[in-house]
Amino acid sequence: MSLERTMNRRSALRQALLGGAVLAGIGRSVRGQEIPKVLPPGLNLPRVMLVSMGGTIASKATSRMNLNNYGGPGNRVAPQDWVDALPELALVARVTPDDQRAPEDVAGRSAGGMTTAHIRKVTARVQELVNDPTVDGVVVTHGTNTMAETAWFMNLAVNTRKPIVFVGSQRPWSGLSGDGPLNLFNAVRVAATPSAEGMGVLHVMNQNINAARDVMKMSAYRVEAFRSPDLGILGVVDPDRVVFHTAPLRRHTHASEFHLAGLPEALPAVEILYGYTDAPGYLLDAMVSNGAKGVVIDGTGAGALAGGQSEAVKRAQEKGVIVVATTRTRSGRVQDTPRRRESSIVPGDNFQPEKARMLLQMALAKGADLNGVRRVFEQY
Repeated sequence: MSLERTMNRRSALRQALLGGAVLAGIGRSVRGQEIPKVLPPGLNLPRVMLVSMGGTIASKATSRMNLNNYGGPGNRVAPQDWVDALPELALVARVTPDDQRAPEDVAGRSAGGMTTAHIRKVTARVQELVNDPTVDGVVVTHGTNTMAETAWFMNLAVNTRKPIVFVGSQRPWSGLSGDGPLNLFNAVRVAATPSAEGMGVLHVMNQNINAARDVMKMSAYRVEAFRSPDLGILGVVDPDRVVFHTAPLRRHTHASEFHLAGLPEALPAVEILYGYTDAPGYLLDAMVSNGAKGVVIDGTGAGALAGGQSEAVKRAQEKGVIVVATTRTRSGRVQDTPRRRESSIVPGDNFQPEKARMLLQMALAKGADLNGVRRVFEQY
């Protein structure tokens, strides 16, 4: 959608809201008027599809003060409920809850939470939605625990330039001063904004716009939960307008080589190993003996191995396992030093280990060798 088209739409909306035919009989000033429940006819706002993957934003509790024990049977909030509760959405987009919700519904998850199989189903559905020429953007609601991982998967696997925006909440929909309604409204605003096109998968909460590659959850319950430690936010969603200050430069979405259609049904097994004082080597041995084809070691300091991990890495590499190093500091790059290159360990740049795991899985699925994995971590 061009900027000119959007400006024309917004101009038409302003004129309609200011027009006497719309305001006749209301008896209020324009500044004080209520948001109309139905848009004036003839306006063609961006169409945004709403896909639900459950989570806190899709939950309610028995009381407004219950902020940490909610959800379960009978306490779910459906996408249509969100639309009905937020008539203001109709001023920024034509929001349509996805009617193909079988894979997206929270009931489709396993008892252990979100799985890669479930993420793949939703990713396939999002790809179908963005392929529809009548759709301008997609908003995906998701639980905050693993939201950043799912967003990163789609950032690699969906082939589109259209905005895909992830959103959630830290408080249930029923909570006192819940953050869900404003988060959802702002996510729709971003998905309907032309400047969000080609930016990859985005994350919008607490009025901040983050890139799926960099964002991580950094607080268990506080509403200021998500940050991008090294690179910061891409922009903000302020009351007057959506503002982008920067853009992702690494490969994603339309420029990715890992689109879902080209990936096998099952991705290679990749595990994560944490680095700490006296860390034993047998944990890595166990991972390899159970079929791991790659291992991400979340190392100390600048990504260093610890304890008995060094010898275990050598044993794993002899069996063809590729090892990537990230850092548990959650800030700063793991660099390609001579010692690390000699040990054939791929530097994981500034990736969080769970995202390095997904990227390594996809690289291995496409047949990448050690040098190929190095290239992927340099480009994404």
